[in-house]
Amino acid sequence: MRNQTDGGEAVLQAFRSLGVDYVMSSPGSEWGAVWEALASQKLTNSPGPTYLSCAHETLAVNLAIGYTYVTGRMQAVMLHTGVGLLQGTMGIDYAQRHGIPMLVVSGESLSYGDNPDFDPGAQWQSILSAVGGPVRLVEPLVKWSQQVGSISTMFQQLVSAGELAQRTPAGPVYMCVPIENMAQPWDPPADLREAPPAPKTAALAADVEQVAEMLTASVRPAIITETAGRDPAAYAALVELAELLAIPVVEARWAFYANFPKDHPLHQGYHRPALIDEADLVLTVDCSAPWYPPSHGPEKARVVAVGEVPFSPNLVYQPNLAEIFLEGDTGATLALLAEAVRAAGVDEAAVADRHGHWAAAHEERIAAERAVEAEAAEKSTISPAALCAALSAAAPDDTIFVDETITHRGAVLSHLRYGGPQSYFRTTGGLGQGLGVALGVKLAAPERTVISIMGDGTFMYNPVVQSLALAQHENLPILIVIFNNEGYAAMKYNHRDYYPDGVGAANDLWYGHPITDFDYAELVHPFGGFGRRVETMADLPAALDEALEAVSGGRTAILNVILDV
Repeated sequence: MRNQTDGGEAVLQAFRSLGVDYVMSSPGSEWGAVWEALASQKLTNSPGPTYLSCAHETLAVNLAIGYTYVTGRMQAVMLHTGVGLLQGTMGIDYAQRHGIPMLVVSGESLSYGDNPDFDPGAQWQSILSAVGGPVRLVEPLVKWSQQVGSISTMFQQLVSAGELAQRTPAGPVYMCVPIENMAQPWDPPADLREAPPAPKTAALAADVEQVAEMLTASVRPAIITETAGRDPAAYAALVELAELLAIPVVEARWAFYANFPKDHPLHQGYHRPALIDEADLVLTVDCSAPWYPPSHGPEKARVVAVGEVPFSPNLVYQPNLAEIFLEGDTGATLALLAEAVRAAGVDEAAVADRHGHWAAAHEERIAAERAVEAEAAEKSTISPAALCAALSAAAPDDTIFVDETITHRGAVLSHLRYGGPQSYFRTTGGLGQGLGVALGVKLAAPERTVISIMGDGTFMYNPVVQSLALAQHENLPILIVIFNNEGYAAMKYNHRDYYPDGVGAANDLWYGHPITDFDYAELVHPFGGFGRRVETMADLPAALDEALEAVSGGRTAILNVILDV
């Protein structure tokens, strides 16, 4: 056991003060001081975060994303100097785009072996040098980045960075922690303050009242949302407001969460149905890109934007047609809006008529979707719609789906039935992050079934071996369903659309389409999991049942489902 407290303890104490549950790590040799602090924490049975060794940097970052999705609590990610950061930047970019608070740390050397009292290792001078330091490598992808100045400032700099990450707009922050600083003795402050949670922001009361009056006067209001469902409170408040005035709810093209109950009579589907152009008032709720093309707003409606961050700092082009912004915590704002609507008075007869109209439209759309599924079920081959319907029938009611499909995303939105807040998460940014996010979700919700769905091309981008190993080691069994259309179909379709009369189309030469072909289900067997290749509708229900039974028994399962399109 150590006979002095050093910078490793300062780092670990900063994580404790920030309420970090896990340190997700794919580290390098610089973290000996923190490992020593963790060893002391274990031997003294002291409270503090759990350390998870992930074996891949993107996996570590994605674990933190998935965990924060479910819990709302920021986590710490520990990587290896600049090279580890570069491996993890795909996930860091994801966190920045989605406003996921995260404290990312990696190391550095200040002396490169020329300090006679400290030898960091020859690798720092020869192969780990990063001109400008690791801060320079990651700066464009984080909310804030800085190198720790000294042992005297290390603890407070880390705490302040973590608090900054959680402020609006939330996002990942980065701290470079030099080895030489961690090796110095550290005297903890007399008062180890626990960082308070970030406060919720609120829209102005006068603006809320104005929008409430607009809503009660509207004949054809509509709501379109992208990300309101990330917060269960916002999900519930959106349902309350929609029901209060019988407002139809559309989920935008980039709906990344379960934002509204799919079986609710006011749910009117995805993308941009005709009702957007027929509306006289549209509320965009947590939307960065509610319609496409970006300037193609509603034809008749006035637009009100509701959300904490109406202008994303990560989008180059985002024309916003709103005339009023209700900026603040989405759940709180929607609840205040519902309260103001009640105070303004509701025309119950008009609401009843509107509800009947949209309920009938909802039933008509659902009937059409079920007809597609019924027709698909009669075929011997497996269509995306049939797979989604079968998944919906087999999965437990509390299942969480983590979606990284591309070509079959439309089928997923139309035919995969999930319900309630936090029942669906859509990954974003670069491909190859779905497995890590799914495992992070499972870590946060171990009692729920987690199903990761993705195409065969997407699966090949993921750190599969590391993810399967972590799932086995940490007892995080999930079901992975591969929507296998045997190639990079999105690349083929883009080539075809760009050059419909080109040489490639005329000769069936699609150079972006081929993919390495093997039975992906076999990969899970070395990790004690269940794997099966499924090629026919007749075999699909039993395969799903077997896979889900394996998952409930603690084994990760992979179904490699061969699709007909």
